[in-house]
Amino acid sequence: MNQRLAGKIAVVTGASSGIGRAIVEQFVAEGAQVVAFARNREALQSLADAHAGKVLPVVGDVTQAADLQRLVDETRTAHGRVDVLVPNAGIARVVGFEDSTREAFETQFSVNLFGAVETVRRFLPLLGEGASVQFITTFLTQVGFPGLAIYSASKAALKSITQTLAAELAPRGIRVNAIAPGPIGTPLWGTVGLSPEQLAGVAASVTARLLPGKFGDPADIAATSVFLASDAAKNIHGQEIVVDGGYTVG
Repeated sequence: MNQRLAGKIAVVTGASSGIGRAIVEQFVAEGAQVVAFARNREALQSLADAHAGKVLPVVGDVTQAADLQRLVDETRTAHGRVDVLVPNAGIARVVGFEDSTREAFETQFSVNLFGAVETVRRFLPLLGEGASVQFITTFLTQVGFPGLAIYSASKAALKSITQTLAAELAPRGIRVNAIAPGPIGTPLWGTVGLSPEQLAGVAASVTARLLPGKFGDPADIAATSVFLASDAAKNIHGQEIVVDGGYTVG
């Protein structure tokens, strides 16, 4: 590794598995100190143990104000500042339109939109000149997929906020961008509410449109995150970088 993030302090939510864990691991490999936040205490501790002295684990839920404030407070105590903030925590549920009640919207929006935005808002006092904020959206902001209207809408709102905050926070020297993962092999797929048979059918259909012929890896998203966090991306503002194996090409 080139130590592109040497000396930087990063905070990653949803850090115990999948994309979040991969981002933490690559940040550490590139020289960063990372505060890792997630609900799964055991998985989070195993991540910290694997990178002793490099990862500070903080257990909590992004939908809980007290947990988020504790994350901010522990980060301030340990490091005093934040150079890279990745509010990655998210959930996905397959919900047909007839079942898309207000409660169903609130379940996903509370994490994907409000949790992510509130994370950034609370960390603003610790973000200084040159800081990078990276929202995690989805390739589904560009295409339609049955049953994922709520999920896609929550991420589309986050995409819009990325552009607005990029303009609003640029005078403070803070860069705001988004990464839009395509089909990535993560535990998230097993939580959307489909049976194994349904998941297999969806996976086959999706894979047929992927130019490499297979799902992406969490490390692919982590590599993009490292780039956006590095000085090489210092002139990139308000962009959504799609990493989807060519799914949205056509």
